[in-house]
Amino acid sequence: MLFMLKAYISKPANVSNKEFYGVWVQEAEAALAAVKAGAIRGIWKVAGRPEVIAILDVPSADDLDRAIHQLPIWRLGYSHIATDLQITALRPYENWAEDLKELAKG
Repeated sequence: MLFMLKAYISKPANVSNKEFYGVWVQEAEAALAAVKAGAIRGIWKVAGRPEVIAILDVPSADDLDRAIHQLPIWRLGYSHIATDLQITALRPYENWAEDLKELAKG
């Protein structure tokens, strides 16, 4: 199953730059390992904003949930810096195009 994940990151006032970016480095290393393993199809940092967008390929929503909770931000107790996670299930457009043909019949 493909999912689009948008993560909005925010540095708490009581966290030093060294600590904040140190955790983000660990998160980046884990994400790039997941790219090599095929679980992440693509990942991008939004220019000018502390936001990351990724396309994930996992068997189910349960697997997605488990994978997120194994990431360093969660394991190390920094989940609060990911102030908003938006997850959207994706389906192949080809499948939708076939459904459209049926819908267009009225």
